[in-house]
Amino acid sequence: MNGSLLIYNARLVDEATDSPGALLISGGRIQTVFIGDFSNRGKAVGCCKDGTAALYDACGLSLMPAFIDMHVHFRYPGLTEKEDLDTGLHAAVAGGYGTVVAMPNTKPVISFSAQVAEVEKKAAEYGLAHLFQSASITNGFSGTDISHLDTLNAEQVPVITEDGRDVANAAVMLAAMQKAAGKGIIVSCHCEDPSLAAAARPYREKALGLMHRYGVPVKCGDSCGVPLPASVDAEINDALSEANRLLKLAEDTATERNLILAQTAGCRIHIAHVSTEGSIEAVRRAKTARPAGMVTCEVTPHHLALCGTGVPGLRAFVNPPLRSEKDRLALLTALADGTADVISTDHAPHTVSDKAAGAPGFSGLETAFAVCHTILAVRNKFSISQLSTLMSARAARLLHLNRGRLLPGYDADLILVSPGEKWKVESSVFASKGKATPFEGSVLEGKVRMTIVHGEKVYGAGVL
Repeated sequence: MNGSLLIYNARLVDEATDSPGALLISGGRIQTVFIGDFSNRGKAVGCCKDGTAALYDACGLSLMPAFIDMHVHFRYPGLTEKEDLDTGLHAAVAGGYGTVVAMPNTKPVISFSAQVAEVEKKAAEYGLAHLFQSASITNGFSGTDISHLDTLNAEQVPVITEDGRDVANAAVMLAAMQKAAGKGIIVSCHCEDPSLAAAARPYREKALGLMHRYGVPVKCGDSCGVPLPASVDAEINDALSEANRLLKLAEDTATERNLILAQTAGCRIHIAHVSTEGSIEAVRRAKTARPAGMVTCEVTPHHLALCGTGVPGLRAFVNPPLRSEKDRLALLTALADGTADVISTDHAPHTVSDKAAGAPGFSGLETAFAVCHTILAVRNKFSISQLSTLMSARAARLLHLNRGRLLPGYDADLILVSPGEKWKVESSVFASKGKATPFEGSVLEGKVRMTIVHGEKVYGAGVL
């Protein structure tokens, strides 16, 4: 788009605003914010001093800062049968995301600055969402070598993570955290004790074997009415219960360890996909012991919406697994009281065959806003401004981005959403290659209608 654009007849929503208004953007940035009733085109024209701005009638839709996701898997390079930059970035903008942080568990693992620069350059060529590529904590996920961290800087690589696993050796993790502290790099932790995760694996494999044998389908987050003999149902539940008990212990013990190590090292720590009451309590305690911003955490839409009860369909298999209702309610409380800082999707697409074999994770970018709006705003009375804080403003501050607010001078990364619009999830129309979602067939409330990045429309109908 050349020149200026005035979006009028909108409901302006960010963490501090919920009001009718209009927004003038130019040069990829927000120039002026107008509060008041600008539903009349003639009144809107008066906002443009030189009269040359193009006008776009938002028709009463909510105009918000584009979302920022601190945790996505785009599988590039090397695993592009699951996802690639093209499909991943299109999924991001379809979900209202203007910025994403990609995980390094690719093939090869992303560890070095040159690799980071290559991925980010390739992503920028699509002209869709901004992409930050994180780097691994240990070189190539070796678990021991952290020499590559000496070459990284926070401006290019704001986040390091071993996502998909934890660093087993505490001494190695401490040394890595000390290096990160000296550079101002955030250490994002997938908190899971490897030995306890290994102990859980045979129970999960037993459950998966029985599910395959008795035809529990991939399609849904429950058994979809498949009649299982009572003894088989009990056997699957027992195996999953033991696996989940061990995996809960794995998360809680690793969270405690990593928080202690981070305090010792003096580094910024971000706990990824927190899913248990115990881990949330550990984060809450750690926040009181350290300066503001040094301890942060994220929760996912699926852990906010779902619990791991009954025999799940394979689409609902994820790591960390879906937890108890008590854990889910603890996450909601943590969002309300500020213990949980941001909502991240952990978008993890797989091929159909990989999901059928029990691969953990599923696509989340294109359902995230609707799931969060339905669970938080509709059912739990969060305001839409709170939702904007959790999905935009706080992540922008963590990453030191000039985004996430409707303020003059901020990047014009924006979305138009229809909060009350109900729609049915059909993964077949996802932009993502990954068609697995535990929300398949669910009716959700809240729809992203347009995404604008750097002042340019990148998703949605109509012409700006």
